[in-house]
Amino acid sequence: MAKKSLGNRQARREALVGRHAGQRAGLKQTIAHPDTDPQVRANAVRRLARMPRDSSPVRLRSRDQIDGRPRGVLARFGLSRVRFRELALRGELPGIRKASW
Repeated sequence: MAKKSLGNRQARREALVGRHAGQRAGLKQTIAHPDTDPQVRANAVRRLARMPRDSSPVRLRSRDQIDGRPRGVLARFGLSRVRFRELALRGELPGIRKASW
């Protein structure tokens, strides 16, 4: 089980990403557009660099929703492979059963 502080840090990052998403998208569009004036582009790059690092979606980490395990997370279920197997074998995941052929 991951520490609570790691889950809290992740939640804070998610909030920052959501809060700054529109502004980041606008700046990135300005930077990427080929007809943008070099001065405007340089200003946009500076403004983007001044934004909080944690507002970048790249810094988000997928974690198990139950215990916060950061590795082996199945995105479709929001569970780690360990927790998924445990719940599936107990029959707590509807529509999931062990394969046999």
